[in-house]
Amino acid sequence: MIIIGLTGSIGMGKSTATNSFRRLSIPVFDADAAVHRLQARRGRAVGPIRAAFPGSVVDGRVDREALRRAVLGDPGALKRLEGIVHPLVRDEERRFLARARREGRRLVVLDVPLLLETGGEARVDRVVVVSAPAAVQRTRVLRRRGMTEERLTSIRARQMPDAEKRRRAHHVIPTGLSRRFAQARIKRLVRQLTP
Repeated sequence: MIIIGLTGSIGMGKSTATNSFRRLSIPVFDADAAVHRLQARRGRAVGPIRAAFPGSVVDGRVDREALRRAVLGDPGALKRLEGIVHPLVRDEERRFLARARREGRRLVVLDVPLLLETGGEARVDRVVVVSAPAAVQRTRVLRRRGMTEERLTSIRARQMPDAEKRRRAHHVIPTGLSRRFAQARIKRLVRQLTP
């Protein structure tokens, strides 16, 4: 089974890419979705986050805004949070891969935003980076509800620069031209990897 590690900075088009893979019947593990499940009511991260960050759990689920405020600008707090969440996400990922192997899948995708920042390329066979020009990225991100220039700057500071991600990729999917162009590149990649 070939494991693709899909990554790219915020606003680069990972969601569009994952939807393209899914339309081609390629199973996708979405690390962000796993985090949301883990922090939802009765999620496995709720108790540990409540203990580490009092006031960040409301009505049995993590209040993401309160948690963001608790770790913003505090590298130690962010490291504690990652120490709680990352092992749980990795466990979900292992379950996904085991299920895909049992089903005889030939190709799967791990959509992990911080794949390269966390050394995750060691867990995959091919690194695929989605990339768009900085102006396109900025426009996309600032359209999101609640997003500000300050928040975007903070997020970018935690992410590896796009040029470095492209340099470390096996494949780069340009997403700044058109959705159709990106989808065609993904189809071609799937054909290449599953002859």
